[in-house]
Amino acid sequence: MSEDKTLANWNGVEMPLEEVRVSVLDRAFLFGDAVYEVIRLHAGVPFLFGDHMQRLERNLAKMQLTVDVARLTSRLHQTLSHSGVKDGNIYIQVTRGEAPRTHRFPVPAPVPNELIYVKRLTSDRFADARRDGAKVITVPDLRWKRCDIKSVNLLANCLAAQQAAEAGCDEAILVSEDGTLTEGTQTSLFGVQDGAILTAPLESNVLPGITRGLVVKLAGIAAIPMVERGIPLSALSDLDELFLTGTTADILPVTLVDGRPIGNGQVGPVTRRLVETFHEYLQSTLSELSN
Repeated sequence: MSEDKTLANWNGVEMPLEEVRVSVLDRAFLFGDAVYEVIRLHAGVPFLFGDHMQRLERNLAKMQLTVDVARLTSRLHQTLSHSGVKDGNIYIQVTRGEAPRTHRFPVPAPVPNELIYVKRLTSDRFADARRDGAKVITVPDLRWKRCDIKSVNLLANCLAAQQAAEAGCDEAILVSEDGTLTEGTQTSLFGVQDGAILTAPLESNVLPGITRGLVVKLAGIAAIPMVERGIPLSALSDLDELFLTGTTADILPVTLVDGRPIGNGQVGPVTRRLVETFHEYLQSTLSELSN
């Protein structure tokens, strides 16, 4: 596959992504009836692959979607090998399939449509923010109430992300009706206060982020206290540091929220320590998998 083409696997058939065709009666198109995963590639290695696939299996079960995950995994590895991509992202999406338009699940169940593609990373939009700190805004959380499922129902996320872009910011942080910060449009949220890390507990309004889970683990390795507690919007001025995590963002320091600095407006020591621990873990993992 040439560097200007993205290799896809559509239901077991490899082809350039631009040649994939989907029926307008696919339930992902009609209802957002699908789940997805994005996996980061470092040096040809799918980082945290097992964690991503386990979450995909959980979400398929929550959506009552029956899929041969072992077959899907085999197709993924084959497509990755044929793509030649070393630094990039793997995208996986499973839809309920094509069926006449009815709100209830079709009977008999249609055959799910499975999409995999491997995208080469040509730029890193978070590079400057990762070094100097990101600017974010807060917006009301208008998403559906099952944000623990990584579904393709992302319209509210898109609207919030666009609002952030128009404000010249890197991300939008979502605020629930009770004034508690939940997460970003595509990231998990952490605060730091008096040396301890704060993050919202995993409930139905928060996605169990894969990088979030790793950061919780790394905090333990670095002996940094971790408290699962929601952060009120009104308490932002009390925080010493704020950072976001995500598959493509890694660990992203936040220094400005709604135009006001967090702490002293600089990337804080706890965040820096976690970033260092993250990169040490990444390099160790890549080294182990390459031997």
